[in-house]
Amino acid sequence: MKHRLPVFAAALWWGSLSAIGFMAVPMLFANLPQASMAGFMAAKLFAAQTWVSLACGLVLLVLAKDKASNTIQPWARAALGFVLAGMLMALVVQYGISPKIVQRENLKLWHGLGTLLYALQWLCAALVLWRTSAPAPRA
Repeated sequence: MKHRLPVFAAALWWGSLSAIGFMAVPMLFANLPQASMAGFMAAKLFAAQTWVSLACGLVLLVLAKDKASNTIQPWARAALGFVLAGMLMALVVQYGISPKIVQRENLKLWHGLGTLLYALQWLCAALVLWRTSAPAPRA
């Protein structure tokens, strides 16, 4: 059971990024009558996604160390940098870039940068999922 929790956290992180960024938000812009309404709702969804990303990242950080043997889990050696990078990108997008987008300040620049960091966070989560779901090395 204990070895499955990191996979579950990584899957939730990657899956939620995928669902929000590649399904829910595009559906808002395709189906709501005004782009401003879609943008408002997208901002709410992305804010919620930030908290999911941070929670999953924290769970992964806690599970990275085997308390019994005081060693780093094998999956964590290859994944911790991606966990930390993904969490940092989530925070930068939410608290650094999103306010600029909401204020409609240089929208093309900030939206492009936010999209890039979201895609990189998605890639980090995918790599963490890949690493956590790898078969355990045989002793």
